[in-house]
Amino acid sequence: MLKINEIFFSIQGESTLAGLPTVFVRTSGCHLRCNYCDTKYAYVEGKNLSIAEIITEVKKYLSKHVCITGGEPLLQKNSLLLMKDLCTLGYNVSLETSGDISCKDVDPRVRKIIDVKTPDSGEQNKFFLENLNLPEVNCEFKFVICSENDFFWAEDFSKKYLLNEKYAVLYSPSFEKIEARWLAEKILKNNSSARLQLQQHKYIWSCNTRGV
Repeated sequence: MLKINEIFFSIQGESTLAGLPTVFVRTSGCHLRCNYCDTKYAYVEGKNLSIAEIITEVKKYLSKHVCITGGEPLLQKNSLLLMKDLCTLGYNVSLETSGDISCKDVDPRVRKIIDVKTPDSGEQNKFFLENLNLPEVNCEFKFVICSENDFFWAEDFSKKYLLNEKYAVLYSPSFEKIEARWLAEKILKNNSSARLQLQQHKYIWSCNTRGV
């Protein structure tokens, strides 16, 4: 069983998969409290579903792209089985995770979008460094930038661990906190190797319709 907050069909707004029609499976529960979190309703809300029940819901949509998100999916061990089963069924599966839990047991077919918490997130130093040693295939790193301090912290982190030499590195402006243009100019002026990422879904819809 897995505690699931919602299952819905939408446009993928983040990662290198942005723009693709995707089925989202949002798990319940998160151990972090990031200042910019936009899914606080997923901290506790949800209902228990079997893996078979989840897959039945996913099959209602024609998309072959499935994103496992949260909350924090890796808090529930059965999320590993769900991702494995979805991959075996031929789905292109991605995982959005907070970065402070090991991803080593995640099926290698799953594309891992790993968050690195910046100082202004309120959860700095929660990153699990062994996640930097994952195979470069199917792995990318995301930084939510809330300030100039966050930007230069992300730059230093990326350079220290040579992230841009191995992985896709994404900088996302904290929605309604800093302007996308400001972050774009920072990337250009500082010759950053990061890729600007906008939360496309938030520009398309002012809010998502929720519901399993």
